[in-house]
Amino acid sequence: MVPTPDIFSISNQKQFEKVALKVFRFQYENNLVYHEFCDFLKTEVQKVKSLEQIPFLPIQFFKSHKVVSNTNPIQETFTSSGTTGTLTSKHFVTDVSLYEESYRKGFSQFYGNIENYVVLALLPSYLEREGSSLIYMVEDLINRTKNPESGFYLHNHDELIEKLIRLDTAGQNVILIGVTYALLDLIETFNNKSSSIEKEKKVPDNLGQKTEKLSKKQKFNLKNTIIMETGGMKGRRKEMIREELHEQLCQGFGVSAIHSEYGMTELLSQAYSLGNGVFECPSWMQILIRDTEDALTYVGNGKTGGINVIDLANINSCSFIATQDLGKKNPNNSFEVLGRFDNSDIRGCNLMVI
Repeated sequence: MVPTPDIFSISNQKQFEKVALKVFRFQYENNLVYHEFCDFLKTEVQKVKSLEQIPFLPIQFFKSHKVVSNTNPIQETFTSSGTTGTLTSKHFVTDVSLYEESYRKGFSQFYGNIENYVVLALLPSYLEREGSSLIYMVEDLINRTKNPESGFYLHNHDELIEKLIRLDTAGQNVILIGVTYALLDLIETFNNKSSSIEKEKKVPDNLGQKTEKLSKKQKFNLKNTIIMETGGMKGRRKEMIREELHEQLCQGFGVSAIHSEYGMTELLSQAYSLGNGVFECPSWMQILIRDTEDALTYVGNGKTGGINVIDLANINSCSFIATQDLGKKNPNNSFEVLGRFDNSDIRGCNLMVI
């Protein structure tokens, strides 16, 4: 077994590469699906000396195979959302404490002590099904705030609106984490139901004086609240480009930036954006951008391609995953998510014959 403390103590690129190569060899030896995939690509394992030479398992394998790197009992099975009749991904987790350590340390790396916040969660589409890794994480973060004001909200928008305004006005640091469509719904609810400020204006007419009532809708104006969207319209609203979406959310909540979380069922780590859609990874997670026409080659900084994720917390499943997301990488290793592959655009899926 690879010693897990190596994963969370990484402090530089050389160390990351050393641990990643160690994890690669461990998973080749202990993960049957990944082993067969590497063999199918005719990978000469002993000649793999760099991150770019490591094979990345297409994320679709989590829908059709049991991707595990040991024979320990399954502690948690995380599942993806899916429409009726579609296959969902299953991530079999044999050591859930690794997931807990990953998201706790990842959050701390970007936001500091969780006890400094009230965490409010608006995640209806996740709460309404079983097996969400996001709900598992957020529920634990809520508990770790040790604040009774923290909690989940489903469709009780009025209660959430009241709490947001009250806490923000009192100077409390708040994180509102929500699925995209639900955050837009919350803004609409507030706009539709907010109390009106009525002003009387006297307007002369031929019959004398009459009173005209003018109403002005209140708006959110949050000063101490972080709005964090987790992505996804879930078929409830029309998809929007990030710039348009974040502009609507900024205006709707009265904030200057929208934070984002990048995670998925098949990962045990998250990247975070503190604004402008630019994501950064915790020290045990990195991305590479593969060529859209050739899944085994990579493109340079600033060029669009498929996002490959190295998540070393996935030690017991697969740490090297080729996602269906499109993005680009910046020179400082931050990255942007630009969309998803259309099914017709995915190259290299004939590799899934094993």
